[in-house]
Amino acid sequence: MTERPHYRMYVDGVWRDAPEAIEVHSPATGELVATVAYGDRTTADDAVAAAKAAHESGVWRSLTQDQRADFLDAIADHLAARSDELTALQVLENGATVRGAGAFLIGYAIANLKYFASLARSYEFQTSRPLIEAPTVAAGMIVREPVGVCAGIIPWNFPLLLAVWKLGPALAAGNTVVLKPDDQTPLTLLELARAADEVGLPPGVLNVVTGPGPEVGARLAEHPDVRKIAFTGSTEVGKFVMRAAADNVKKVTLELGGKGANIVLPDADFDLAVDGSLFAFLLMSGQACESGTRLLVHESIHDEFVARLVARAETLVMGDPMSPATDLGPLVSAKQKARVEKYIALGQEEGCKIAFQGTVPSDPALAEGHWVPPTILTGANNQMRIAREEIFGPVLVVIPFRDDDEAVAIANDSEYGLSAGVWSADNGRALAIARRLESGTVWINDWHMVNAMYPFGGVKQSGLGRELGPDALDEYTEPKFIHIDLTNDRRKRAYAVVVSAAADA
Repeated sequence: MTERPHYRMYVDGVWRDAPEAIEVHSPATGELVATVAYGDRTTADDAVAAAKAAHESGVWRSLTQDQRADFLDAIADHLAARSDELTALQVLENGATVRGAGAFLIGYAIANLKYFASLARSYEFQTSRPLIEAPTVAAGMIVREPVGVCAGIIPWNFPLLLAVWKLGPALAAGNTVVLKPDDQTPLTLLELARAADEVGLPPGVLNVVTGPGPEVGARLAEHPDVRKIAFTGSTEVGKFVMRAAADNVKKVTLELGGKGANIVLPDADFDLAVDGSLFAFLLMSGQACESGTRLLVHESIHDEFVARLVARAETLVMGDPMSPATDLGPLVSAKQKARVEKYIALGQEEGCKIAFQGTVPSDPALAEGHWVPPTILTGANNQMRIAREEIFGPVLVVIPFRDDDEAVAIANDSEYGLSAGVWSADNGRALAIARRLESGTVWINDWHMVNAMYPFGGVKQSGLGRELGPDALDEYTEPKFIHIDLTNDRRKRAYAVVVSAAADA
């Protein structure tokens, strides 16, 4: 048997092993991919201490904007030079298809890091405001300063990409960072640390610590020296992170669950909308928080649209994620597979019909993989659990609607508000609906097009704060107001009132 690589953690510029190790297995085949040092609360404390020391020393925050940007560019270039290797590693780690991993999980991560490098150069860390004219003439300026030690807790579905969404703005703003990857997908984040190390990022500026969420993740959320926590994951865990952060009133960004409503109007281009609706719920085999998992179709086109949707779904290939011919890979774990299968059964118990269900691979080499075929359920209404709860798998529920008002009402009748979409040939009509939807992102005639230049995040129980765009750097800085009085006439000072009154007394 081929010996598998062993990964160590990265703390204070040093590769650090641990007495315990975890195994990373391929979701497609079950084979052992690598072993990884498994940290604990003490490791988390050491990483925070290293990040705090690096921040206080000024080794990072004292650099110019251009110097920090140069480091981010260098890390991105280092990753780009190894993109094929990282793509293969991502496929092995979480079961993404090689096409999806190359384009989204790795390629998009590199491009986003490049964006944050450019933003580091252009972001206005100091701005002047209009002169203050009363009671004295004074200049006012706003200085945005790094918050300090920032922690990022990263999920398993898009590990490198979502790490960049936290690391990029944090480093661009002059902060130091501790990243905690998910147990199932630590490898690409440790390769990110390797890239940072090899380009000479100062020790302590970036630390990557593995370990159990209830121990390492919880410690980072509650740690008094962590001044900002960014979490992507389930709403349930996000609430825990928020509670833990409250004790020392740290800044929090939460990107949580979703149940995206995808609205198809009668005038939609069927070819675009059919493919787009499949893409909306099947990216990463449905394991994406902003997936369009509630398909709202106007009643006048419902049957025809579903028939077209099923016919197109029948052409999709589920199989070896390393094959360029594969459209859909496995789910990340046996636990996730069981969860999704439970929801499919629940949907049928609630009265839904299976309009389509694909087939799992027959290749014996994939027999140990966590396969759930794409499934389309019709006959649903928005009160069913299958339509209200996040499933996180390749499952779509189709709900008919009568008019625009009902479509908006159904879409907004959810505890989530991360993503939504509208398909229509009338951009004005689609935009009018988009403005009424309670969602952090609304796509018109598209889906999953998250752009680095624009903010991404949710409303309601889909989270708070924004990642990407200049808004992201706002989340990783604190504004400081500086007042500079420009007159020497003490009689006009505000405090003259108090001083004079005291003198008269």
